[in-house]
Order: sequence, then C-alpha cells, then structure tokens
Amino acid sequence: MIDTHAHLDALDEDAAAVVARAADAGVTRILTVGTAEAVALADRFDGVFAIVGIHPHDAADGDLDEVRRLHAHPKAVAVGETGLDWYRDYAPRDAQRRVFESQLELARELGKPVVIHTRAADDDTLSALAGFDGTVVLHCFSSTHLLPTALGRGWYVSFAGNVSFPNASELRLAATQVPADRILAETDAPYLAPQPVRGRRNEPAYVVHTVAALARAREEDVAGLAAQIDLNASACFRL
Repeated sequence: MIDTHAHLDALDEDAAAVVARAADAGVTRILTVGTAEAVALADRFDGVFAIVGIHPHDAADGDLDEVRRLHAHPKAVAVGETGLDWYRDYAPRDAQRRVFESQLELARELGKPVVIHTRAADDDTLSALAGFDGTVVLHCFSSTHLLPTALGRGWYVSFAGNVSFPNASELRLAATQVPADRILAETDAPYLAPQPVRGRRNEPAYVVHTVAALARAREEDVAGLAAQIDLNASACFRL
C-alpha cells in the first residue's frame, strides 16, 4: 500500500518511527511533500519519495531556483503541491498565480506530474491548467464539481481521510465515478485523520482507513483496491 501525499517534516517525532509504523500497517511507500527536507527524507528512507514544490501559502517567499535544483534528485518524482488557495489567502494572489504558472512550466519541462492544491479557487485553477497537457493529480480531492473536468482530461484523483467522514457522502459518490486506473489515496498527514482515528494526528499508517472507506464506497475488495492504487501511483509517479 502507498500513501501518495504526506508531510513527514510536519510530524512531531523522528520520521523513522513514523515510517516503521507505516510499514507495520502494510504501507511500504510514502510520498512526502515539501522542499529540501522532503528530498532529505527521501534520501534517508528506501520507500520514501519526494514531491517538491512551493505550496500556495508560501508563494510570496518560495525559492523557485531551489525547487529546480532539488528536482535533480532521482527521488524527486513530482512538482507540488502547487495551485491556488483563495480560502486562506496567506500569500498575495498575484504571487500565487505567478508561482503556480512557473511550477506548471517546470513540470512540463521535466516531464513530471504536477500535484494540485486548490481551495475556493477552482475556476481559476482550472483556467491555469487549461493549457497544461502533462500528468495532473488533484490532491485531497474535495471539490466535486471538478470531477467532470478531471475525468474528461484523464487526471488522477486522490482522496484523503475526509472521504471517510460521516457527512462526506458527495465525496464517496465521486469516488465511485473515478476510473479504476485514475484513483489514488493519501493521508495529507499530519492533517485530516480518517474517521476511525479522527482527533488524532494523522500519519501514513492511517491511509489503510482511507483505502477501506473507498473500497466500501466502490463496493470493491480492500486488498484489490489497494493493489490497484499502488499500480496507479507507480504509473503516475514513475516509481
């Protein structure tokens, strides 16, 4: 099993213990998100890979030159997470747009997937992606009106622990409509712990609960769906 999106550097303990618990739960690969620390963690652990980029919240201070340098590492497998966040507005919108466009260009140049964060900015995010013909992952999918575009353009749709929440019936319905070869699962650790462990700090081991919730929604075997997601992640991120 794989956790396709975690923030190992945001956890409040040594990553070795987190990675070990994940392995004990059957989660043998983790994609950690960030910049230099993410690459350092990928370098440290065999089953850890890095998604490297500037989050929309950090757009005002992000170092695009550093991101480019870090992508020379063989375990830097995707650009991101990047996109637009009009909900928090932690960075000026013009800076978010500029950094998003720059990272889309980098992903295009490197031939790597781009991992998208969008919140309260879906129309503007779609506009920015209109001319991008590379591999797209909609991280922590929660905007169901994006689904038709995602399906039409063959994007990957990644579900986090919130798909297991009691009030997330629309998300679970969306999960039933994603083709088998385009569905992914993630924790977004340390955020969004799934329902069986809600209230705890999330971690990669808990992706098993998200996969179980997806399997129930899709009326599929858990082991079979986990294997399919593993294959999807291998194809998407060229693992």
